[in-house]
Amino acid sequence: MERMILSVSPAIVSVISVVLFLVGLAIGLVVYKIYSNKKLEKNKSNAIKIIEDAYAEAKTIKKEAILESKENAQKIKEDIEQEVKDRRAEVVKLEERLNQREEYIEKKELAVDKKSEQLDEEKKSLTELKESLEKVKEEEERIKVQILEELERVAKLSRQEAKDMLVENMKNEAQKQAAVIVKKIEDDAREEGEKKAREIIGQALQKCATDTTSEMTVSVVSLPNDEMKGRIIGREGRNIRAIEAATGVELIVDDTPETITVSGFDPIRREVARLSLEKLISDGRIHPTRIEEIVEKMQKEVDKMIKQAGDEACNETGLFNLNSELVKVLGRLKFRTSYGQNVLKHSIECSIIAGLLASEMGANVKIAKRGGLLHDIGKALDHELEGTHVQIGVELARKYGESEEVVHCIEAHHFNVEFKSIEAVIVQVADAISSSRPGARRDSFENYIKRLQQLEEIANGFKGVDKSFAVQAGREVRIIVKPDQISDSEAMFMAKEIANKIENEMQYPGQIKVNVIRESRYTETAK
Repeated sequence: MERMILSVSPAIVSVISVVLFLVGLAIGLVVYKIYSNKKLEKNKSNAIKIIEDAYAEAKTIKKEAILESKENAQKIKEDIEQEVKDRRAEVVKLEERLNQREEYIEKKELAVDKKSEQLDEEKKSLTELKESLEKVKEEEERIKVQILEELERVAKLSRQEAKDMLVENMKNEAQKQAAVIVKKIEDDAREEGEKKAREIIGQALQKCATDTTSEMTVSVVSLPNDEMKGRIIGREGRNIRAIEAATGVELIVDDTPETITVSGFDPIRREVARLSLEKLISDGRIHPTRIEEIVEKMQKEVDKMIKQAGDEACNETGLFNLNSELVKVLGRLKFRTSYGQNVLKHSIECSIIAGLLASEMGANVKIAKRGGLLHDIGKALDHELEGTHVQIGVELARKYGESEEVVHCIEAHHFNVEFKSIEAVIVQVADAISSSRPGARRDSFENYIKRLQQLEEIANGFKGVDKSFAVQAGREVRIIVKPDQISDSEAMFMAKEIANKIENEMQYPGQIKVNVIRESRYTETAK
């Protein structure tokens, strides 16, 4: 029995719990409903109050908006009335201006009408004056014809003959006046140009004055005694043949005491032979094997001298970026002379003068100095290569990367091509200055005579020349003309023409002065 009670009790408890839960839930629902109804009523009353407040506020806003609209409408009305008033005033002003304009136009029309009447009167007056002038002109023509006819009758010349005579007289007078003007202009320009040129050239020559040497194709080697000649010749001439074969020059052993002459056109070979002979003489051992050793050694020594001379030339002129091979070729000019002037010293001098002239004239100083230094570079190899020194120099400059401006300076310095740059002209002028300064060059007697003869031939080739004389060592030519054939003005033009012909046909250093002399002499004998 007790077991049944214990087994039933949990089920009862569960049922009771469920019943109690349901009862509690029901009570909670009733309570929630009552609370919800109270809250709903309260919210309803609040909503009604909010609506009433909103309605009152909207009514107030409406009233304020109406008042503001009325005020804006009144202000707009006032603005429109003011604008209408201003427009009316502006229209009144425009009407007044139009009225004034109409009055001004009416007055202008009256003035134009009056002016037109005056012009008509003046036109009529001019027409009458023109007719009067035509009549006067006709009368003048008639009188002119009468005068010409009378002149022809009195002068016994036709009109054309008189006209030709007048033209010839006017031509001579004009030519004379032109000659005077030209001479004055030339004198002023020459005076100013010579003054400036003297200053520039003087400065240039002061900065680059160099010594000069004589041009030779031989070198002289001094001997301690005449017995040394036999040792140099050697048994059956083997030593002298060895020296000539190794150096490429000719040794002249003559009766001149204690002297041997080295002859050759290549100055480098001649210098190597001279140094080799001096070394052999001082050493005392002279035989073919020793000769070959000494010549080879002296060749290297001369190569060093050539390189050093090229570097010194670059340093002296301030040109440091030349090709090394070109510097070596430049150094060879140390042993080359032209008309007695050392070509390397001449090139350095020309470079310095060209730089100074370019600086004064506003040209490219670098190109002018470079062209001046390299303008005679071809003379270093003209014994080995075919062509003129200008052609060889141009090829060398292009081969070793020189600019076309520098190449043109080399190519144009003897007028082989037309000048294309001011630097080329400067190099040519610098070359002439360096070559023609006193003591720079030694001309040969044959060339001197030839230049004098050519000067006189050019002068004698002009019509009206009586005699001509080349004086001042070819620096001046004096021409005596026939006074009955050449007038003063024609003599002046003749001097200019002769100077131009000399420039075009002759090559000479410096300047040649042309003096044309016209002299009239009248002789009578008193008895």
